[in-house]
Amino acid sequence: MLILNHLWIIPLLPLLGAAANGLFGAKWKNRVVSAVALSATGLSFLAVLELFREILEKHPAQPWVQSYFTWIAAGTFRAGFDLQVDHLTLVMLLVVTGVGWLIHIYATGYMAHEGGYYRFFSYLNLFMFFMLILVLAANYVLLFVGWEGVGLASYLLIGFYFLKKSASDAGKKAFIVNRIGDFGFMLGMLLLFRTFGTLDINTLSGMAKDVATEPLGQIGILTASCLLLFMGATGKSAQVPLYVWLPDAMEGPTPVSALIHAATMVTAGVYVVARSSFLFTHAPTAMLVVAIVGAVTAFFAATIGLVQTDIKKVLAYSTVSQLGYMFLACGVGAFSAGIFHLMTHAFFKALLFLAAGSVIHAMGGEQDMRRMGGLAGKIRWTWFTMLLGTLAIAGAPFFSGFFSKDAILFAAFRNETAGRLLYALGLGSALLTSFYMFRLMFLTFHGAPRFDQHHVRVHESPRSMLAPLVVLAVLSLAGGWLAAPAMLGQGPDHFAEFLKPVFETAAAESAPGHAALASGGEAAAHSLELTLAGVAVFTALIGFVVAFWFYLRRPQLPEKIAAGAPGAYRVLSNKYFVDELYAAVIVRPLVWISKSVLWQSLDARGIDGAVNGVADGANALGDRLRRVHSGNTRSYAVWVVIGALVVIAVIFWPQLRTAAGVAR
Repeated sequence: MLILNHLWIIPLLPLLGAAANGLFGAKWKNRVVSAVALSATGLSFLAVLELFREILEKHPAQPWVQSYFTWIAAGTFRAGFDLQVDHLTLVMLLVVTGVGWLIHIYATGYMAHEGGYYRFFSYLNLFMFFMLILVLAANYVLLFVGWEGVGLASYLLIGFYFLKKSASDAGKKAFIVNRIGDFGFMLGMLLLFRTFGTLDINTLSGMAKDVATEPLGQIGILTASCLLLFMGATGKSAQVPLYVWLPDAMEGPTPVSALIHAATMVTAGVYVVARSSFLFTHAPTAMLVVAIVGAVTAFFAATIGLVQTDIKKVLAYSTVSQLGYMFLACGVGAFSAGIFHLMTHAFFKALLFLAAGSVIHAMGGEQDMRRMGGLAGKIRWTWFTMLLGTLAIAGAPFFSGFFSKDAILFAAFRNETAGRLLYALGLGSALLTSFYMFRLMFLTFHGAPRFDQHHVRVHESPRSMLAPLVVLAVLSLAGGWLAAPAMLGQGPDHFAEFLKPVFETAAAESAPGHAALASGGEAAAHSLELTLAGVAVFTALIGFVVAFWFYLRRPQLPEKIAAGAPGAYRVLSNKYFVDELYAAVIVRPLVWISKSVLWQSLDARGIDGAVNGVADGANALGDRLRRVHSGNTRSYAVWVVIGALVVIAVIFWPQLRTAAGVAR
């Protein structure tokens, strides 16, 4: 049990890679930097594979916890450097290290001619370290260290091109918006500690079993704690209203978009909600909020993606939308489905981002889809792999996204509280997703070329970039087959069965509609699931047909529609003016208060004025005293006489007053 007894090996390897490249990489050649970064992440991935084998062999009934040392001790409170692994942890570890390693390989080709090569890979490895700490943490305090660490690493990676103002601004925006959510997360942790006296995840899980479920509509301690934790999740996982940082984060290099904003960091919020399922199942009000926010975010972001022209921005809003799907699943109690979609999304969204990077590479840095077209015959491998990713995210039958989306929509439909509304929003999001993704494909790869073919030399990417695309394309195709036996009525959902030990209590307590449906028989449930799957596929087909008609058969139609409804088009193209609203209501007032009140009035006039006034007064007094020391001997003699008279007067004045009194 080499890895099971030494869990620290998994996060330590990327940390060593980050330190080595950060300290010495400036003196190394690129191939040495690449070897260090790839070895660190590759060995970590191998360690996770070995851990997976050991867990399957040992099959512990409870989470396997390793306590290394006490980190914080204050009174009865203890927070140790404790790492744990269970089936949920294993899924996350495989996604983080496996997909992360592929993206590292891709980045060696994509960043080959960029400055700061060593710095980039040091940041990537550092991000992997913090993400692994977040996933492996056995208590919320250590989890929060990883949580803040990935925020720091994302700031460094988003603003990697720090000489570019838009990139540095995007990094700061991501950092600040995430701090808003993190404030709620900290309050949630403090409230849990005040209530239970511990922040150890397994201890809290055991104590929560004895806590009564709070009624729907009532906000008690558990509901408040869950809502505060979810506030942190909305920041990290870019949900309404804290989603605004993620589209701007596309200013970072494309491998950053794939690693942080598709496969790992943005899923941290989903992971925390799933990890805290033992709390959320006792707070149905909080779960309803999670479901509604997720469904609204999925639909809202999908509408913005309809009209974006930057290929990475389309995928950015798609990411926000798909994260909404995951929260929708968690909110209706289908935690396994949410994690399943987290995994499949990591496959096809990482593929889509990396394929988009390959397109940008082929086009010499161009990202505007209106200046592309006709690329399918020139970069066939990129086109084919991106097509597979598009089919997966659109929910084409038997692709990975088909199975995970079906599970979410099925669970939403069965929810007794707001099932029909949640299902409608989810289905509408699926329709829009199919449309904007095939719109992206048609504008980018098909139709007549819309770029200057004399100046743009379109070329396929190197093998170091194409190999990860092929692997991710295979995973996007086959990654959902774990659920195929259940869909076909020939066996269980192997993924849900794998996570059953983690979410068994949650499944029993969070979805009363499940039991009602089960009483009608498994055959009725399976029939309903197939029907809903058919509806989802038909909906995706409509999106494909409309995109095909608009952008291949009648390419002039989109412009006519935009001209016919200029208000709606302007609202969508300007992303509902949310950034402008935030700037007017929050940013500019805060800047004015900081500049006019805190700086110019309080700091400059108040504090600095007081300090400078004292200094000026002392300077003036010193100047006057300086004039006394003129160097003139006669003047000194006069002052000596005056001083002597003053001393004599002081000494003899009391005696003179006494003598005068006696004389009277």
